[in-house]
Amino acid sequence: MLNDFKTFIMRGNVLDLAVAVIIGAAFGAIVTSAVNDIIMPPIGMLLGNVDFKDFFVSLTGQSFPTLAAAKAAGAPVIAYGQFLNAVINFLIVGFAIFLMVRAANKLQKPAPAPAPLTKDCPFCCTPIPIPAKRCPNCTSQLG
Repeated sequence: MLNDFKTFIMRGNVLDLAVAVIIGAAFGAIVTSAVNDIIMPPIGMLLGNVDFKDFFVSLTGQSFPTLAAAKAAGAPVIAYGQFLNAVINFLIVGFAIFLMVRAANKLQKPAPAPAPLTKDCPFCCTPIPIPAKRCPNCTSQLG
């Protein structure tokens, strides 16, 4: 059983998947930081010094100055500002993956065309196996 597990783990696609998950997690942290620390502050400044993380709706009807204050009070909230940040994160990650897949596809050579298995009989134009010495359709001798 241990040898089967070792064989399973050491296959190339499992290792590739593990590496992809680790790199994806690191890339996700970079994108989250880019959205929260670089992209959203200028957008918030253009909209009147607004912090998108603090966009929320309190379901109790009470008014709270920040999302943290509402959560500290135990009020149920819809934190649509954090959702907006998550959507922007997703779009950036999706676009980056699209660019990487597109670049990888350009680097791959097209698969070679498979060797033909048949040829046409020069007398009746019927497809026949390449090693054939006589056409099964018209019985002509082939060179």
